Amino acid sequence: MKLRYASATRLLLILVFVCVISNGSTAAQSGGRLIVLRSPTFGWNIVLNLKIDGRTVANVVQGRRYDHVVPAVRHVLTVAAVPNSYYSYPTSTVLNVRPGQTYVFTGSWDGSNRVVLIPSALPPGQRY
Repeated sequence: MKLRYASATRLLLILVFVCVISNGSTAAQSGGRLIVLRSPTFGWNIVLNLKIDGRTVANVVQGRRYDHVVPAVRHVLTVAAVPNSYYSYPTSTVLNVRPGQTYVFTGSWDGSNRVVLIPSALPPGQRY
């Protein structure tokens, strides 16, 4: 009987431990949602390269977008056109992410040789 009681107690403690760890990790991962769209006029043969804090996170091709949760801290978003990087200059935008917020940007040409991120608003009642 003691063996059965000890096994049940161990199993319960393991389950509690796993729940505590998974709960702590989801709280640590809370952040905001970042969506980066590509302008329809961007060009069919050019890729929108997106870097967050200096690291490439996506190459957004025609018909695609970047849609991920990012940590709730200050980030530097940098965009450039690839493989056309010789003719275009990367631009950066600072984004202070707050937990639970959604940030939408559209990558577009600014009329010169730069790709820029234009902040977009979510239409009322629409969710991405």
